[in-house]
Amino acid sequence: MTDVSSSTPPAQRRLLGALLILLLLAQIEQPYPEIALLQHIPTMLLLVAAPALLRRWPLSTAAVACIVAFLALHTLGGRYAYSSVPYDQWAHTLTGTTLSDAFGWSRNHYDRLVHFAFGALSVIPVAEIARRWGGLSHSGAALTVLAWVLAISSLYEIFEWLLTIVAAGETAERYNGQQGDIWDAQKDMALAALGAILVLLVQRRR
Repeated sequence: MTDVSSSTPPAQRRLLGALLILLLLAQIEQPYPEIALLQHIPTMLLLVAAPALLRRWPLSTAAVACIVAFLALHTLGGRYAYSSVPYDQWAHTLTGTTLSDAFGWSRNHYDRLVHFAFGALSVIPVAEIARRWGGLSHSGAALTVLAWVLAISSLYEIFEWLLTIVAAGETAERYNGQQGDIWDAQKDMALAALGAILVLLVQRRR
C-alpha cells in the first residue's frame, strides 16, 4: 500500500518506512480509540499518496525529512490525544524530575511544541517547492512559507472549531486539547509563525 517507487531515493524510502512503523506502533493498545482515526487518517493518507506525489513532484531528502519529522511528532501526539502525552513521566524516569516542575507548567504543552514544529519544519519543503516549481526568488519563497504556515494554521483551527459543533462534547474536547485556555487557537497560530520566522532568520544569516 505504501511501497515507494524505485525512483525515490533510498534514504527517503527509509524515512517513509520508519514513519509507517511508528504509525502502526501508535495503534497498539490505543488509549483513546474514539479519536484515533481523526488523529491518524491524515498521516495514513499521506503515506498512501507519497509514492505518486514524490514521482510527480520530487523533493530533496532534507525536505522529506522535515515532513516526516512533523508527521512523527503528530503521530505521537495523536496516540495520546495531545493533552495526555506523558512527557513528564518520561522526564521523571530519566532525570528524577518533571518538565512541569522545572518550568512551572500547569498544562500539557506538547501541542504547543507540535504547532511550533509545524512552522519550523515547513520552511525547507515549502520554500523548495516555491523556488523549484513556482520560480520564486528566495525572498518570494520566504513570504510563501509564511503565507502557508499562517493559512494552514488558520484553516486547522477553523476545522477544530467546526468539530466542536458536530462532535460529541468529550470527543471534541480531547481532539481540540484546549485544556481550558480560551486563547489556545491564537497561541497555536502564533507559535507556528514564530517557528517559521526563526528558521527563516537562521537561513538568512548563513
